This record gives sequence, structure tokens and C-alpha cells, in this order.
Amino acid sequence: MKAVRLLILLAVLVGGLVIGSLNSQPVDISLAFWALRTTSGIAIIVSLLLGALVGGGLVLAGMVIPLYARLRRANKAAAGAVTAPAPQTPSPFDGR
Repeated sequence: MKAVRLLILLAVLVGGLVIGSLNSQPVDISLAFWALRTTSGIAIIVSLLLGALVGGGLVLAGMVIPLYARLRRANKAAAGAVTAPAPQTPSPFDGR
């Protein structure tokens, strides 16, 4: 499993290097009171990273945290309820 993770990491690193090297045109990014001068490759990689982080945060806030809360409530309810053992019914098999 560690080898697969290493291969994925290397593939992403090579992909980032390729994007950065093929897109070397200068780009001016103008924000409200601030201007940033960079290359288009770096701008692409940073925007992809920011998009992944924002998307992951939205999934975390919208899905994961509420599901953990429901799981906690269900575990508390299950721990609070004492279940009696089910009565044993006689087996129809009489041993012959």
C-alpha cells in the first residue's frame, strides 16, 4: 500500500512539474487592493489546490460533521438502552 501511495505522489508531482513548465507565460492576477504577478502554471496549480481545499471543506461541513453527530447520538442511545437477552425457543430438532 505504501508503494501505491508513493507512485500516486510521484505522478501528481510530475503532473505539477509538467503543468508548471509548459505554462510559463507571465500572468497578472488583480485582486481588490492587491496585484499578484506569477506564471500561468503556478496560477493553475494554486487554483486547483484551493478548489480541492474549498470542496473538501464544504463536504466536511455539509456531510461528515452532521453524520458524526448522528452517529454519536445513535451510540449514546444504544449505550443507554439496556437490552434483555432474547428468550430461547426450543429447537424443533429432537436429536434423532
